[in-house]
Amino acid sequence: MDAGFVATVALVYAMSRRRPRIVRRCWVHTILRKRLQRGEYHVLVQELRLDGVLFQQYFRMSKDAFDELLGKVGPLIAKADTRMRLSIGPAERLAICLRYLATGDSYRTIAFSYRVGHATVAVIVKEVAGAIWTALVEETMPVPQTEDWRAIAAGFQERWNFPNCVGAIDGKHVVIQAPANSGSLYFNYKSSHSLVLLAVVDAEYLLRVVDVGGFGRSSDGGSLRNSAFGESLRDGSLQLPPDTVIPGGERLGLLPHVFVGDEAFPLLDNLLCPFPGRQLTRERRLFNYRLSRARKTIGRSSRTPVVAESSDEAPTLRDAPMMGSNNATRRSIQLRETFCSYLNEEGVVSWQHKVV
Repeated sequence: MDAGFVATVALVYAMSRRRPRIVRRCWVHTILRKRLQRGEYHVLVQELRLDGVLFQQYFRMSKDAFDELLGKVGPLIAKADTRMRLSIGPAERLAICLRYLATGDSYRTIAFSYRVGHATVAVIVKEVAGAIWTALVEETMPVPQTEDWRAIAAGFQERWNFPNCVGAIDGKHVVIQAPANSGSLYFNYKSSHSLVLLAVVDAEYLLRVVDVGGFGRSSDGGSLRNSAFGESLRDGSLQLPPDTVIPGGERLGLLPHVFVGDEAFPLLDNLLCPFPGRQLTRERRLFNYRLSRARKTIGRSSRTPVVAESSDEAPTLRDAPMMGSNNATRRSIQLRETFCSYLNEEGVVSWQHKVV
């Protein structure tokens, strides 16, 4: 399981938690009673297990990966039988959730295929997504420690020629249907409703940090400041490596390790963003280019669809607006100038003057 899959699961889980509770009824439709004989899991999925290629296409996951995942989350999603009915087994519950993640179909469509109630699908997706996150987060997306950040910085220096960079950060609005009684909490600047997804990737395009759940209306000073990642960035608890001298830039003294973001983010001691405006000196334009080149590691969109329940529209990701106040401190401003100086002198690369 990769970090992108786990991040998608986290997003789906965050979205499902904001839906109202659904009142269950005891009556079961005649069609649903035939689930064990004609439901998609008990017929088609069992046939697909005989063909690895088709199984992969159906779940976007191999049989071995499915079985491995079931072994990890099965105990977390198993339900006891009751006097009224038999429970849906862990394997079938996992299949329903993965089919939703693989297709982005509506809950109702999957409910018809698997011959279960659409309210049941909603509950299963929420519970299984939460179980997957719990079971896999420490394995696939552990919180980076100091040595991990140091290795990430080495990767950015080698591949993207940007020193002391420990990640590229970006924010996206994930369009959803507004939860009941949510007012304007999720209403964003594009006149739709959304959750905000913040992500940090390393030089190899791998997700290292995700923070899901910011309200769509959050803009200036909202999403980043209120996220767990933003709080850790400000209070210095991310365990970033200590300030260090950049090779060849001894004259500049000790410099902090930084994340790189676009103009939507605030300028902080550990977060660099471009110089604003159009009438910039050549040196500042070169800095903006080098910073943009480094942060483009996060520009590759995921192929995993995410769709809000009750919506048959295609999944939508939109750029987030301003993620924080740009009332930068004097030290933050000076640090950006220092990095700009380095990238135009000691850290210059031969081809940058041909680009800018």
